[in-house]
Amino acid sequence: MGDIANQMALSLILKIKDKIKYKYIARKQKGTESMKILVINAGSSSLKYQLINMDSHEVMAKGLCERIGIEGSNLQHTNVAHDEKTVIEKPMKDHGDAIAMVIDALVDEKIGVIKSMDEIGAVGHRVVHGAEEFADSCMVTDAVMKALEKCTPLAPLHNPPNIIGIEACKKIMPDTPMVGVFDTAFHQTMPAKAFMYALPYECYEKDRIRKYGFHGTSHKYVSQKAAEVLGKNKEDLKIVTCHLGNGSSISAVDGGKCVDTSMGFTPLDGVPMGTRTGSMDPAVVTYLINKGMSAKDVDNLMNKKSGVQGVSGVSSDFRDLSAAAKDGNERARLALDMFTYQVKKYIGSYAAAMGGIDAVVFTAGVGENDAATRAAIVDGLDFMGIKIDEAKNAARGTVDISAADAAVKTLVIPTNEELMIAIDTQRLVEG
Repeated sequence: MGDIANQMALSLILKIKDKIKYKYIARKQKGTESMKILVINAGSSSLKYQLINMDSHEVMAKGLCERIGIEGSNLQHTNVAHDEKTVIEKPMKDHGDAIAMVIDALVDEKIGVIKSMDEIGAVGHRVVHGAEEFADSCMVTDAVMKALEKCTPLAPLHNPPNIIGIEACKKIMPDTPMVGVFDTAFHQTMPAKAFMYALPYECYEKDRIRKYGFHGTSHKYVSQKAAEVLGKNKEDLKIVTCHLGNGSSISAVDGGKCVDTSMGFTPLDGVPMGTRTGSMDPAVVTYLINKGMSAKDVDNLMNKKSGVQGVSGVSSDFRDLSAAAKDGNERARLALDMFTYQVKKYIGSYAAAMGGIDAVVFTAGVGENDAATRAAIVDGLDFMGIKIDEAKNAARGTVDISAADAAVKTLVIPTNEELMIAIDTQRLVEG
């Protein structure tokens, strides 16, 4: 960023830390010393949020602003403690209006959970792409915002609304520290042999083409949680984390650090997903273009019409596929088999890359809830010491589903990306 930018960033961070210090003292004097962090995930026309009490890690309130800048915009707010959901229909011309409505809901006497905005100690923002600029979460400064703009060409659909969400919060809450938490940051520990593509080196230097990986916040959370469940230090473990859902990615985590991951330059790479192809011969793209399809049409085909939906012709929802397969639909069965086969291959290859494996972790919608898919993935991996107990595999929540004689642990751990964002935010703002 340059020496001047670094000095500016450092100066602003020190000022923010002073503000946090005084806010903390004020809260303590009032007997409300627990930090509350607002987690924001801004989309192009939507904004998800959670307010988390960092003493207990409990969600106090959560909600969704929909149709921002579109007719029919509304806020769906839930007071978690009272299990009360309120829908407020009100025009939101931009994300600034949405943030203002969120704050109003949080402090409202009837549906709110805090007395004033001052109780919010910090805001953690999910940012999809941090490229090589960000290898960790960071305090948001002017220099950071400029760096985020630099990353926009790599995620043109996601980063702009993320930036808009940060700017909106800064405007409404100018004295509240902001932290950016990046989907790509956890994967920045990959060695060059894992993240480079065998293209001319200039493609990396000039166009920044390389493997970045995604779902990093989820992989980070479940790998750390796995160490807790196993009662071991993360530095002593070799773990393969399987984030399986409509979007899926597998990561190799060695000593708490990512050394490889299945998604690449974009989230299209890796295993077949709900509507995405996963890895395939790149010449298929040029073949389809030479057949008359436009680049835009091929991109739409690979991202929105392929995956298990494209193969099955049934659905992108694994529950629908399982039901269809049970009814004898061969294409649905093929789609499921393709998916589990590719995940199985990644587990084996990552065990080889790390020189061993201590645990496999399943997470996200399919990973957490689909016992049959988990069983199919690990079937045949007993030669590696991976075996599961059928009865344990039927359980829900955080559970060790390993067979009694398994040499490698197999865990199911529900992901919690919002909590990971809040934990990173607290770590940074409290020093």
